Amino acid sequence: MNRVQFWKNFKLGKELDISGRFIYNGLRNLHEMESLYYEEEVFEFLYNISVGLERLIKIAVILIEHDENIDQEEFEKSLITHSHLDLLRRVQKKHDLTIASPHNEFMQLLCVFYKTHRYGRYSICSVGTVDKEKTAFHSFIKKYLKITINDEFPFDISQNSNQIQKFVGKIIGKVTSEIYKVVEQEASRLNIYTQELRYESKASKIFLRKEYEFTNEDVLWKELLIFFINSNVSSGHIGFIKNMEPLEFDPGLEIEYLQCLSSEESKLGVLDELEGLYLDIEKPGERLKSVNLIGNSSVFFDSDDEDEL
Repeated sequence: MNRVQFWKNFKLGKELDISGRFIYNGLRNLHEMESLYYEEEVFEFLYNISVGLERLIKIAVILIEHDENIDQEEFEKSLITHSHLDLLRRVQKKHDLTIASPHNEFMQLLCVFYKTHRYGRYSICSVGTVDKEKTAFHSFIKKYLKITINDEFPFDISQNSNQIQKFVGKIIGKVTSEIYKVVEQEASRLNIYTQELRYESKASKIFLRKEYEFTNEDVLWKELLIFFINSNVSSGHIGFIKNMEPLEFDPGLEIEYLQCLSSEESKLGVLDELEGLYLDIEKPGERLKSVNLIGNSSVFFDSDDEDEL
């Protein structure tokens, strides 16, 4: 295998995984947003998606355009762009992509965001202006879903509904699946394996399983919670958990606690309470050692070990 083949096979394969991770993270950001009000949350979503799709399309462009006769330096310069639509046009010169107006409009939104809006707050001129990336995202959703998005904090803000998440997921998923299909076809033409991914990776959810929302993950953690609470097992990790004395969390905040299992930001809202509860523990270090054993794949409990612990 020569240098060019190694690059396209392995280096671009790693890049494919990275692009999938950005797309996954962006969709996860969207899933965890309770509303569409906070500009920093919209920014995080758009940033991850724009980076992920840009990197994915560039992989397809390299596989399509690069050959032994190309000027390598000029070709690499041509990849220094953040225009998602320009990159898509390069792919479309060889492959028909079944994407429609909403997909192209969303890609244009990403392009403007990445080239312009993401730097907007570094200028003093941003003072007093409307949050442009949030406004653009709201306008896109309102146009195609025909819904009203209220943005008057704190009493009248629109929640991030399942309808919105599914719609945005379908838009991103369609573009993603179309480009990944091109990567597969071009890799096959070149007799390489750029498209191969670890099945348990974040990228595999996006490219192989073609899932662009997190409904299944929500069902999973809830079913696992039910399993752990109701299990009659008295050994192993479950038995170890059942034998631990629980901290005195506030039963009235059960909703907030459950949300911690599905949201990173929800965890942050409960951490202060956790720290306060640990102040009341006589030997917090010993409890931490015990807690850290839970879920550790290198730790095995049998009935004798549990008695000792």
